[in-house]
Amino acid sequence: MTLVDCLDGYSKIKRYGDGNFLRTRIEKPEPIKNIPRYYSQYGISEDTFIEKLSSIEAPDVIGFTSGMTFWYPGLFKSVQITRDFFKDVPVFLGGIYAALCHEHASKYSGADFIIARKGEAEALRLISELTHTKTRWPPVTNDSEIRRLNSKSEVGFNLLPYPSFDLYPELDYVCIATSKGCPLRCTYCASTFLAEGFIRRDPFKVVEEIEYWTAQHKINNIAFYDDALLIKPRDHIMPILKEVIRRGIQCNFHTPNGLHIREIDEELAKLLFRARIKTIRLGFETSDEATQKETGGKVGNREFVRAVRNLRRAGYSEEEIGIYIMVGLPGQRVGEAEECIAFVQETGAKPLIVEYSPIPHTPLFEKAKQMSQFDLENEPLYHNNSIFPCQWEGFTMADYRRLKAGLRRK
Repeated sequence: MTLVDCLDGYSKIKRYGDGNFLRTRIEKPEPIKNIPRYYSQYGISEDTFIEKLSSIEAPDVIGFTSGMTFWYPGLFKSVQITRDFFKDVPVFLGGIYAALCHEHASKYSGADFIIARKGEAEALRLISELTHTKTRWPPVTNDSEIRRLNSKSEVGFNLLPYPSFDLYPELDYVCIATSKGCPLRCTYCASTFLAEGFIRRDPFKVVEEIEYWTAQHKINNIAFYDDALLIKPRDHIMPILKEVIRRGIQCNFHTPNGLHIREIDEELAKLLFRARIKTIRLGFETSDEATQKETGGKVGNREFVRAVRNLRRAGYSEEEIGIYIMVGLPGQRVGEAEECIAFVQETGAKPLIVEYSPIPHTPLFEKAKQMSQFDLENEPLYHNNSIFPCQWEGFTMADYRRLKAGLRRK
């Protein structure tokens, strides 16, 4: 098995092994020609990609994954270059773009097979058929087996092998998912569409994986990639962290996806700090109570103030508590974002602006289509949050830039 990660490598390494992706400015695609912003390709260069392919023997099958929907031009280019090298090798495509924009991917990607949602079992079945072999975990040969493994039962999830991060020549950190899906119903998020349910791994199996990476591969930084890491914490994250502490595992942990604020009481805050959760990110989105209710009601202002207070008392500094604030929601006014930024700062935490990206198959996508000047339905490039796709007279691109500049000065 060979892995080529087109996002491998950074232009600048940060404190915990992550960094800024390599970036090359390229010509803008036709749909966004008139948008007054530079357009860049992130990741390794085309020449580096070709060099990596040149060192690989012809595989039996080629699999691509996909991230953001608006990253598809780079994905298409990668598929085409790979096909030029391995003309008769079947190509399948999975991942977020393939699931959210399945019809678009089927028409334009150039892949032979498009894997939709919940793709692990389907990918295993496809590889078995294309290579005429049985997969090692566990043999998947029919639709009933796929349904069993894709059900809400946690049995199949706990049987999954660890990701093959050991295929990287250098490994600075790893990502771990302790759960799939989310029980919340935030209107801007596609988690419930992509996962259809919420399942979790056994906490002690999670700790075994943590110990494997730290002991066998000397990993010092692990990022939790769950969408709902703190839901019912006494059943899941607290046993994980307590066992990490009990075993004396020396590792820094990070939560880039954002934590559920409502669950952070005094006890959990102290445990997060003791277990070395170094990067704290909270998904607050807005302090406007009406918008909170409209977008899913996952947190209120009182709960937010309590959570930040508990984290500060546990030992975290203001700079260490990053709060995601979503700007550019359909119909949102700039004043709402300004009030939220001020509220977060007064509470004693650090505001982090995240621009709204219209995501297909989410409840808010329909409203975004009505508000946006762009054809969000048919062109995934317009999902790009950097073009501020739902800007209007009440919240312009100039307003957004002013907010960003103000935070940079602080």
